[in-house]
Amino acid sequence: MSEIDELIKQIEELRLNLINTKEGRAYTDAVVVTASQELDKVLNRYQELLMEKAVPTNV
Repeated sequence: MSEIDELIKQIEELRLNLINTKEGRAYTDAVVVTASQELDKVLNRYQELLMEKAVPTNV
């Protein structure tokens, strides 16, 4: 499985975790913020990989 495929799987898992974590809590609750930050990290890495593939490195 490629790194992008693994990240997509992680993103879906973390997204569902965030949805479940948010139930009954405020968006500013520390647990919700932590779950959101974990998802953000993986989304940022995913975006970096997409950008690397879109921009030729041997210019």
